[in-house]
Amino acid sequence: MSAPVPSINSLDKIYDPSAVPKQDKRYKNLLAQFEKVHGRKPEFVVRSPGRVNLIGEHIDYCGFGVLPMAIERDVIIVGSTTDEDTKIRIANINSKKYPAREFDYEGKEKVVSIDSTKLEWSNYFKCGYKGMLEKFQLDTPKGLYLMVDGTVPAGGGLSSSAAFVCASALAVVTANNLSISKTELTEIAIVAERNVGVNSGGMDQSASVLSEKDFALHVEFVPKLRTQAVPLPVTSPKLAFVIANTLVVADKFVTAPRNYNLRVVETHMAALFLAKKLNLPAVDTLKEVYDLYYKDSSLSEVERFTDLLKKAEEFYPKDNSNNNGYTLDEVSQMLDIPVKELQDKYMTRFPVETDYFRLVHRTKHVLSEASRVIEFHKACENSQGDSTIKTLGDLMNASQESCDKLFMCSCPEINDVCEIARKNGSFGSRLSGAGWGGSTVHLTTEDNVAKLIDAIKNEFYRKKYPNITEEELDDAIIATKPCSGAAIYTGF
Repeated sequence: MSAPVPSINSLDKIYDPSAVPKQDKRYKNLLAQFEKVHGRKPEFVVRSPGRVNLIGEHIDYCGFGVLPMAIERDVIIVGSTTDEDTKIRIANINSKKYPAREFDYEGKEKVVSIDSTKLEWSNYFKCGYKGMLEKFQLDTPKGLYLMVDGTVPAGGGLSSSAAFVCASALAVVTANNLSISKTELTEIAIVAERNVGVNSGGMDQSASVLSEKDFALHVEFVPKLRTQAVPLPVTSPKLAFVIANTLVVADKFVTAPRNYNLRVVETHMAALFLAKKLNLPAVDTLKEVYDLYYKDSSLSEVERFTDLLKKAEEFYPKDNSNNNGYTLDEVSQMLDIPVKELQDKYMTRFPVETDYFRLVHRTKHVLSEASRVIEFHKACENSQGDSTIKTLGDLMNASQESCDKLFMCSCPEINDVCEIARKNGSFGSRLSGAGWGGSTVHLTTEDNVAKLIDAIKNEFYRKKYPNITEEELDDAIIATKPCSGAAIYTGF
C-alpha cells in the first residue's frame, strides 16, 4: 500500500482487453476536446475508478471488513499547467450538464472555498484540490487547465464521488510534481470528500485507489485501514460481473430515521447486549465483541462467527412482539441502561423512528455477513477454477437473502432483478450499497453477459420503466471486470 501511484503507458494494463478499443477512442476524444476547449497541449492524464461491493453489506460501521472491486467505469482528468497564475479552469466533456467553472487558489490557510449546501459538480474537484494543498502547503501551486470525463453513473451506488475526488487529488499531485503513495492518496481523499458533506468510511476511496486489475480488494477498518488484494478465480469461460441499477432512489433525509440510522443504532445496542452477557467491557461494535471474546481462541475465524451466533441466539430473551423485536423499555431492561440515557446516546444526534428494535435480526445478519466475507476471500485464494464460481455465487445469494429477510434493506425491485438474473445465468445476485433501492451486482461468465443484460433490460427495465431511453438503459446496466485503481496514464 505504500507503493507510489503507478504511471501506466498502456490501456490494457488498466482495462480488460475487450474494453481497450472503446477506451482508446474515449481517451483520444477527451485529449482532442481538451485542446479544442483550452487551446493548448495536454501535459498529463490521470484516472480513478468507481467500485462495486461484491460482499459485506452494512457491516463496515460494525467494524468488519468488506470486499469491493474497482470497475471499468471511471473518471479521467486531462490537464496542463501554467506558472502565470494559480487559477483553475475546469471543463467537462458533458458541458451541457456540467458547465465549465473557474476559481482561484485562496492561500495556504483556506486553499479554496467549498459551499457544501449546493449540489455543484466542481465541488468534488475542489475537495481533492483542497486535500492535497493542505497536505503539501505550497506557496504558489500551478495554475491548471483541466478537462474531465466521468462514466460512473451519479447516484447509482458505484461511488462516482469518490472516483472524482481521488482523480482530482491525483491531478493536483501530478501537475505540481509532488510525490505521494497510494496509501497517502487514499487517506487524504477519505478526509477530503467530507468537505462536500459526505461522512465516508473509507471503502470507496480504498477501492478506487488501491485496487489491482483482475483482483478484488478486502478492506478492513479495525484497528486501522488495511487492504489486501484478492485474486478472483481463473475460469473458462472467464468470470464477469453485471451491475444493474434498479433506479429506485431512497431519499435518505426521509427514510434514514426508519432505515439506515435505525440499523446503526440496533447494531450498537446488540454489541452492548452481547458484551454484557459475555462479561466483556461495554463496547460500541460487534467487531469489538468478536475480537475481545475470541482474543486467545484456537477456533478459526469462521468457527468463531458460528460460535458467537449460537451464543447470541441463546442469550437474547423471548420476543413477545410476533417477531418484531423489542420495545425501548425492553431494551433498557436488557442493557440495564435507563431509557432516557439510551435516547440521549443513540437517538438524539441522528433521528430514529421505530416502535421495535430488531436486535436478533441485525445480529444474525452482521455476524453471518462478516463470516461470508471471510469465506469469499478464502474461496478466491483456494480457487478450484470453475467450481469456485458456484461457491462465490452461493455466498452472494445468501448475502442477499440476509439483507432482505434479516437486515430488511432490500426492496421489491432489487428482489425482482436478482430473481430475473438468477434465471438467466447469474451464479450470485445481490444488492450492492446501502439498499432500499440503488444497484445490484451479478456474478456470471463472459459468454453469458449479453444474454443476462438483455433479460434484465426486457423483463425489468422495459416493464417497470416503459419510457426509458437507450441512453438511460446503457447507464443503468453495465458489464465489468475488476480493473486497476488510480493511475497516471502516460501513453498519449
